[in-house]
Amino acid sequence: MKILICEDNQLAMNTLSYILEKEGFKSDTAEDGNIALTLLQKTVYDLILVDIHLPFHSGLELIKYLRSDLKMNTPVLVLTAFSDLQMQRQAEELGISGYIVKPFDPSDLIRRIFSILKK
Repeated sequence: MKILICEDNQLAMNTLSYILEKEGFKSDTAEDGNIALTLLQKTVYDLILVDIHLPFHSGLELIKYLRSDLKMNTPVLVLTAFSDLQMQRQAEELGISGYIVKPFDPSDLIRRIFSILKK
């Protein structure tokens, strides 16, 4: 299983990558929206972890691009420090699989990922 991590905080990105690889997942990382767009055009992922606020293109823009331009229904799990209900609604309207507010328990994240991927 291959997961794309879209996160602009280097420490958070490295931590997520480590947690996922420890669970047997392969991951690619994108620290900004431009890199994420390039990776989405080249690679098919089983799941995408995306922060809402990224340089160049927001997480919501990436999800819109994935759904509208690429016509892909890849599961997306939003990981964000913002618990804004309007933003959460916007993300849900784009067909996300979950919305997790940082900080979070890594074991909860892994449970959510396994739950999403088993559907």
